[in-house]
Amino acid sequence: MNIETILVVEDEPAIREMIVTTLEMAGFECLQAEDVSEAHSQVVDHRPAMILLDWMLPGNQSGIDLCRRLKKDELLSEIPIIMLTARGEEDNKVQGLDAGADDYITKPFSTRELVSRIKAVLRRSSALSGDKPIEAEGLSLDPVSQRLSADGTPLEIGPTEYRLLAFFMSHPERAYTRTQLLDQVWGGNVYVEDRTIDVHIRRLRKVLEPYNYAEFIQTVRGTGYRFSIQRNG
Repeated sequence: MNIETILVVEDEPAIREMIVTTLEMAGFECLQAEDVSEAHSQVVDHRPAMILLDWMLPGNQSGIDLCRRLKKDELLSEIPIIMLTARGEEDNKVQGLDAGADDYITKPFSTRELVSRIKAVLRRSSALSGDKPIEAEGLSLDPVSQRLSADGTPLEIGPTEYRLLAFFMSHPERAYTRTQLLDQVWGGNVYVEDRTIDVHIRRLRKVLEPYNYAEFIQTVRGTGYRFSIQRNG
């Protein structure tokens, strides 16, 4: 069974620990952050299933600022966000939801309500990121078993190339820069050269070449790469 990871962004240690303990008892894994910078790094590096985000955070950026930033990023916008805040006025709730939050819980809240609301939001978002195999013209990637097959034939593929292809097949027909692809495969805090992605693109194409799927990994001049079943030429 897959254990879903939730990022808890809260600057008050006592509240953060209470939330983390509650979620772990409910069967979730937790990441923690106490400000916007740390939270954004955790999101890029670990891609949590959900973010619990406090409105008021230390520094010059608030939780609502981070919410807007994530929802404008097409690579991260599908991660659901629940705002946790002492701001209970209707205008503040509307502002949070307008910023892209999927739900809004006002402090103080019961732990039972928190877990119930989390499960409800995860159910709503599961249709966007389910565990069903991803298919593209006979190329099939199974995210549960992490196996790749071409026309029913299993293919041997390295873990980095697998993550790269999984991202491509989940986001077809879009051009991505090398930096964007590196963030998705290695995370934002791992410092490798942009051209490293070219090495893994070549390896991925080599895996797909015998089955005539290498052309799905297309070079976009001046940008980077895209996955497309519309073959060039």
